[in-house]
Amino acid sequence: MKPPAIVKCPTCKDPVEWTPASKYRPFCSERCRLIDLGQWATEAYSVPVTSSPDQDTDTSFS
Repeated sequence: MKPPAIVKCPTCKDPVEWTPASKYRPFCSERCRLIDLGQWATEAYSVPVTSSPDQDTDTSFS
């Protein structure tokens, strides 16, 4: 059996074993998980969106 993968916590960069026992994976702790969630909530993180010219920009349903 091969050893579990080790990933870096996205928040603090500490090593985290990728196993079912790692409750907060990919984060090392609840604290790091909540810090990341807060970044999304305050829109410090976002997913870039690009629209193509052929997409309909009218979203009304009237």
